[in-house]
Amino acid sequence: MNTLIHAARASTLALAATLCACTVGPDYKTPLTDAPPTWRTDSYWRLAQPSHAPIAPDWWQSFGDTTLDSLETQALAQNQTLAAASAHYAQARATLANTRAQLIPEVDLNASAARQRISSNRPLTNYATPSQSTVQNDLQIGSTINYDVDLFGRIRRQVEGARASAEQSRDDLANARLVLTTDLATDYFSLRELDAEIDVLNRSVDLQQKALDYVTTEHDLGSVSGLDVLQQKSLLDQTRVQAQLLVAQREQFAHAIAALVAVPAPQFSIEPKVVEYPVPAIPLGVPSDVLQRRPDIASAERAMAAANAQIGVAKAAFFPSLTLTPGIGWQSTDFASLLSAPSLMWSLGTALSQVVFDGGRRAANVDFASEGYVAAQANYRQAVLTAFQQVQDGITGLSVLDRAASQSHDAVADAQRLLSLANDRYSGGLVAYLDVITAQQSLLTSQRQDVQIHGQQMTTSVALVKALGGGWDVQDADAQRMPAEAAKDASNDAGASSTHAPD
Repeated sequence: MNTLIHAARASTLALAATLCACTVGPDYKTPLTDAPPTWRTDSYWRLAQPSHAPIAPDWWQSFGDTTLDSLETQALAQNQTLAAASAHYAQARATLANTRAQLIPEVDLNASAARQRISSNRPLTNYATPSQSTVQNDLQIGSTINYDVDLFGRIRRQVEGARASAEQSRDDLANARLVLTTDLATDYFSLRELDAEIDVLNRSVDLQQKALDYVTTEHDLGSVSGLDVLQQKSLLDQTRVQAQLLVAQREQFAHAIAALVAVPAPQFSIEPKVVEYPVPAIPLGVPSDVLQRRPDIASAERAMAAANAQIGVAKAAFFPSLTLTPGIGWQSTDFASLLSAPSLMWSLGTALSQVVFDGGRRAANVDFASEGYVAAQANYRQAVLTAFQQVQDGITGLSVLDRAASQSHDAVADAQRLLSLANDRYSGGLVAYLDVITAQQSLLTSQRQDVQIHGQQMTTSVALVKALGGGWDVQDADAQRMPAEAAKDASNDAGASSTHAPD
C-alpha cells in the first residue's frame, strides 16, 4: 500500500512538473537570410584579410583630424538623442526585470487595527439568540502569497518577448550611436570641403584682382578698350558673390554640428582650415559580415523574436490559469494575545479559471500577433536588402570618385597651363582678352570641381562606414550591461530550456 501511495505521489509531482514546463506557441528560430558571396568591386578595392575585419568603435580617428576626434567625443557625451536612446534601453531593461519577477511568488505582509461597535439592530442569525451591541478591538497581522503557476508558459513567453525587446533597445542604442557619429563626420567633412572651396574662390579673387589691376593699367595707357576692364571686373564680382554664398552654406553645417554636440548654435564656431585628407582604406569583409555588424539589422531581428513571443502569449490565453493563494496570520482583540497560538489563522486556496466563450476575442489576438510577426519578418528582410544596397552604393561610389579625382587633377593642371598660355598670347597681342577671361573661368571651375570631388570621397567614405555597421559590436554592447543582470539572464535562460509542449 505504501508503495502505491509513494508511486501516486511521484506521478502527481511529475505531472505537475510537466505542466509547469509546457510553453505554448512557436519557438523562435533565427531567420535564414541569403547573402551574396562577394561584393561587386573593381581594381580599386582589396578585400581585407581576414575577411571579417571589424571597424574600430572610434573609426573616425583613422582620418587623423584632432578637431573631429574632439567633436565626436563631445557628441557621445552630450547628444540628447543618444541620451534618449540610452534612457529607452534602461526602460526596456526595467520592463524585463518587472516581467521576469512575475515568475516568482509575490509575498504580501498585511496589518490592520480597528476598534468597532456592532449594531444591536442588525439582522438575526439565530431567532433564539437576540442581537446585542458590542464594542471591541480587531487586530490582525499576517502574510499572503500569490503565485501564478504559469501552466502553459504565458509568463515565460512574456519574459522571452521582454528580453528580446530589451535587446532590441540595446541595438537601437548602438544604431543611434552609429548614426550620430556618422552624421557628425559627414557634416564636418562637408564643412571642410566648403573651407577648401572658399579658399579656391579667395585665391581666384586674388588672381582676378591682379588681372583687373593689370588690364586697368593697360586701359589707362590706352592699350586696351574699356570692354576688357568691364569683363574682368564682372568676373571678379561674380567670384566674390560665389564665395559669400559658400560662407552661408558653411554656417549651416556649423549649426548642424552644434546641435549634434549639444551646444547652442550662437555659442559654437569652428575655425576655417584647409586640410588635405587622405581617403582611408575601409575593410569590406564579406557581405554576410554586414548582418553581424549593423545594429539596425540586429534590432529588426530582435523585433522578430519579440513578435514571435507574443504569439505564444496570445495562444496561452486559450488554456486555464492556476493561481495559488496561501496565507497565514494572527487575529485578536488585544495586543497581548495577538501572536499567541489561539490567535493563529491560516488558509490554503487556489483558483482555476478558464474562459468558455469570448466571441472570438482570443482567436483575433492570435491572428493579430501572427500578423505582427509577419510584418516584423518583412521589416527584417527589407533592412537586409537596404544594407546590401547601401554598401554596394558606397563601394561603387568610391570607385567612380577615385577615377574622377584622377581626371580632375589632370583637368586642373590643364586649366593652369591654358591660363598661362592665354596670358602670354594676350600680352603678345595675338588674342582678345575674352580668351583670358575664359581661361580664368575654366581654372576656377576645374579647381572647385576638384575640391568637391575630394569632399564627396570623404562623405562617401563615412557613408560606407555607416553602411558596414561602423564600430558596433554586440560584445561591446553586452559588456555595458551590469554583471548581476547578465547572471540573471543566464539563470533564466537555463530555466527556460526545459521541454516545450507543441502548439
